[in-house]
Amino acid sequence: MDLEKHPQQPVAPAEPAGIRASDADRDRIADILREAMAEGRLTAEEHAERVDAVYRAKTVGELEPLVRDLPAPSGASRPAAATAMGASGQEGPTGPAENLVAIFSSSTRRGRWRVGGRTNAFALFGSVEIDLTEALFGQRLTVINATSIFGSIEIKVPENISLRGSGTGVFGNFEVATLESVDPEAPVVVVNGYSVFGSVEAKPKRGKFIADLQDRLRKYLG
Repeated sequence: MDLEKHPQQPVAPAEPAGIRASDADRDRIADILREAMAEGRLTAEEHAERVDAVYRAKTVGELEPLVRDLPAPSGASRPAAATAMGASGQEGPTGPAENLVAIFSSSTRRGRWRVGGRTNAFALFGSVEIDLTEALFGQRLTVINATSIFGSIEIKVPENISLRGSGTGVFGNFEVATLESVDPEAPVVVVNGYSVFGSVEAKPKRGKFIADLQDRLRKYLG
């Protein structure tokens, strides 16, 4: 083949809509959907359908239509196809997130495993269990974004860390048992999110002796 007569054509860069979506892109879309439901712009069913599509999307072009008919939250920019990715197209400093999704099913993460900087938990008519009592923390701050719709998300942490969080329950329960470690270098777990006709619960996992003592105390006082 004569390369001079048939030069190799350069590969055209991907269109913005065809760029692979990052976890940060999905988080921004999910935030817009959450605000829209809180303002009454989306029903719980519509919100559930769109959030499911968010975590299944592979490209930025698949994400943008999910919020095309919604205003961006105050102080936040809309993650449109042309601007959702950063100039470098790389993940944020927290790295990729782990996604635990339960739709009419259950998802569990427990045992000895290395926890990343971010975890997204989504339960739709299902249950998610995250047990951090034997986990290895590769960083000091761990953020768990929990969304439960007609489902349940249960998060257990060891007693020697700090546990914080904030969220909302809409005809449901969102409860984070605040825990502050005496060790200033101890890992910090922050749980954010909301539940709709469901529950999100984060609390320390008590040892057997403490649990038995608490049960006896409740019986005595009750």
